[in-house]
Amino acid sequence: MSESPPTTTPVCYRHPGRETYVRCTRCDRPICPDCMRDASVGFQCPECVEEGRRSVRPARTAFGGGAAGRRGLVTKALIAINVLVMLASIASDRNGDAVVGGTGFGGLLGGSTPLTDWGAVLGAAIFPDGTIGGIAEGQWYRLVTAMFLHYGVLHLLLNMWALWVLGRSLEAQLGPLRFGALYLLSGLGGNVAAYVFTEQNRPTAGASTAVFGLFAALIIIERRMGRDISQIIPILVINLIFTFTVPGISVPGHLGGLVVGGLMALVLAYAPRSRRTLVQAAGGAVLLVALLGIALVRTAVLLGG
Repeated sequence: MSESPPTTTPVCYRHPGRETYVRCTRCDRPICPDCMRDASVGFQCPECVEEGRRSVRPARTAFGGGAAGRRGLVTKALIAINVLVMLASIASDRNGDAVVGGTGFGGLLGGSTPLTDWGAVLGAAIFPDGTIGGIAEGQWYRLVTAMFLHYGVLHLLLNMWALWVLGRSLEAQLGPLRFGALYLLSGLGGNVAAYVFTEQNRPTAGASTAVFGLFAALIIIERRMGRDISQIIPILVINLIFTFTVPGISVPGHLGGLVVGGLMALVLAYAPRSRRTLVQAAGGAVLLVALLGIALVRTAVLLGG
């Protein structure tokens, strides 16, 4: 009578020296306690867990954005950039009026600094040293830098508070990339409007061009989601009243940001789901080209005049 061969105890496929009777519920390979990963049923090995993660599509918002927007990283980064630029602006000022001195808002808004002189929206002007500068003279960077510059700390705080309130909500719904595009296009739209409709030698700056775009976007996005916007409208109206009544505020800049932000929000909110990313990207590109075209026409008018 022959004897049956002894049964071999299974060993972990990753650690051959460890005996185990636990198997991965997905691939059925034996795994030791160090290799066990909790699963909905039983345990899985590290390779199967990683493979499962790759096969699961990342969560997206209703408008196609990434779920990372809920952390508000772009909003925080924008605020940090604005604060750092404000510190650099104060450091560049030799007259000491960048923080609270100046003429706007009862003297609480700061005056201009060498940095704001360098980066504010300006059509064309002759500077005290006799040099000529402005967007019409080739300083196109001003259309972007102006949205990160402020005339004093109070000016900065007002805009950053609005950015914090509006930005976190919009970034969570749109995702970081789409929210960043919305912000930059709104700011650019407001600056182009200021370039076109403001006297060529009058500088303007501030994040409010982008912030007004966020106001319009929040109304459109919330409406698209079927939510109540009755609390947002009065805040926008109050800001528009300030825009038209407080001296020194760029009316074209605020309205330009409002319009462009609203247009971009319409693209983001109503793009068809089947081609959502393509339509959103194309809509943003069209707006960008249109704004640059308007700026080119304004430049031609100034140079021709």
